Amino acid sequence: MGHVNHARVLGLLEDARLAMVDPTPGAGIILARLEVDYLRQVRYRAGEHLTVVGTVTRLGRSSIGLRQELAQDGEPALRAEMVLVNYDYAADASAPLTGAQRAHWSRWLVE
Repeated sequence: MGHVNHARVLGLLEDARLAMVDPTPGAGIILARLEVDYLRQVRYRAGEHLTVVGTVTRLGRSSIGLRQELAQDGEPALRAEMVLVNYDYAADASAPLTGAQRAHWSRWLVE
């Protein structure tokens, strides 16, 4: 039962975040800001599943506010607040969220 390093925990958050991303081609969502509060140690236990819950806190013109919480044994182990940005790689700039993207991310929106 070893300690799970912070880099691995961030990878778990990324995996959960990528599962939320719209698979439509051209939907270039990038991470612009990340703030993490580590509440307690996460321990490695073979075969155990950790829970990550994500909620959208804000839909801006071209950005998305996202909160994620990782839990172990039913208890929060860390909370993360982040800003995702819709990115147009061809223009090398942020781009407004489309109606379809807003509808997609609204599924997780909490007010």
